[in-house]
Amino acid sequence: MKFSLDKRERFCIFQIDDDKLLSNHAPELKSELLNLAKDEYKNIILDLSHVQFVDSSGLSALLVGNRLAKENDGTFVLTNLSPHIQKLIKISQLESILTIIPTLSEAIDYVMMEELDRDLRS
Repeated sequence: MKFSLDKRERFCIFQIDDDKLLSNHAPELKSELLNLAKDEYKNIILDLSHVQFVDSSGLSALLVGNRLAKENDGTFVLTNLSPHIQKLIKISQLESILTIIPTLSEAIDYVMMEELDRDLRS
């Protein structure tokens, strides 16, 4: 699986550079998400702008990322979803579990607002 990471102070942008997120990529994605959590990146924006198709294993990897962020009191955001991926998430009834933001700039704003909210509460 080809991907790029943009590590910033308060969050990380993880962009998958393949057009498919399938069972052969899911273990690597889960491993990379675990590594980010170990590196104390609790806020992850997963940019799926290049991904056109996700299978059930890929969807499972997305749920792992969401769980890791929540366990670390962070935010996991999906952005730039293709119509197919949006439909799959809706059919799987995961739209209430996963945070989906239309564009990368909106996703960054969302994560920063979540961070500000957490800072104010602590």
